[in-house]
Amino acid sequence: MRLVSFKVNGHHSWGTLDSEGISDLGARHVAPSLCDHLISGADTPRNVCVDYKLGDVELTVPVSGSRIFCIGFNYHAHRAEMNSKPADWPPIFIRSPQSVVASEAPLLRPSVSDNFDFEGELACVIGKPGRHISKALALDHVFGYSIFNDGSIRDFQTTSVTAGKNFDSSGAFGPWIVDVAEAPAWDKMTLVTRLNAEIVQQTTTDLLIFGVPDLIAYISKITKLLPGDIVSTGTPSGIGWHREPPLWMKPGDNVEVEISGIGVLANSVAAETA
Repeated sequence: MRLVSFKVNGHHSWGTLDSEGISDLGARHVAPSLCDHLISGADTPRNVCVDYKLGDVELTVPVSGSRIFCIGFNYHAHRAEMNSKPADWPPIFIRSPQSVVASEAPLLRPSVSDNFDFEGELACVIGKPGRHISKALALDHVFGYSIFNDGSIRDFQTTSVTAGKNFDSSGAFGPWIVDVAEAPAWDKMTLVTRLNAEIVQQTTTDLLIFGVPDLIAYISKITKLLPGDIVSTGTPSGIGWHREPPLWMKPGDNVEVEISGIGVLANSVAAETA
């Protein structure tokens, strides 16, 4: 099952998406938002009449206002290109919801830097709360999977990861969430990032150093994971920063992150005007 959040006729809602279109579950008072639905723990209604074609709505970030846990250096080839030493624990940083846009919305290259890089990633969405979750039970806490572009401002990142990863509208998340009943297993997916239709990153998710169970178990040692929390699992090699010359995203570009069994997260790039 694919679940979407969207805007139509001036109001925000959420629902399920199939080949026929979107069933508006917000309008049916199932829950005010997709995040509220995850918090409720209720089953998602199925076989509901379709209300909209996908092209009739504007997709929004699937779950907004949630915590976004991002993982660094989680593929060996990316570690190598970054000259990063092996670690016993996954490096973690936080992105703010304000730094992330939906699929088809423009990513904004900030006015203060042109070092704007792409990072295609698999994201998992937490559906069941938990603290000190064991690795063996970690996947019981996953609601589904989505796609993340951890857009990075590299010159700012050299002095502060928080700064480099949190410029407004610099990252993207979506286009929807595929629940675990329909999604491939976390380690059975292929990820491809394209910049202007050219492949710039490609991997299979079985190559993650710390897999989804490892990440959930580790993060839950630090904080209680909550429904709607997002864990973005890290990017593979091929980033623009370590090419010669560097390959930066610029206004007018189009970037896509595709993950098999999930879909395509697509964004244009625009210049910040404010």
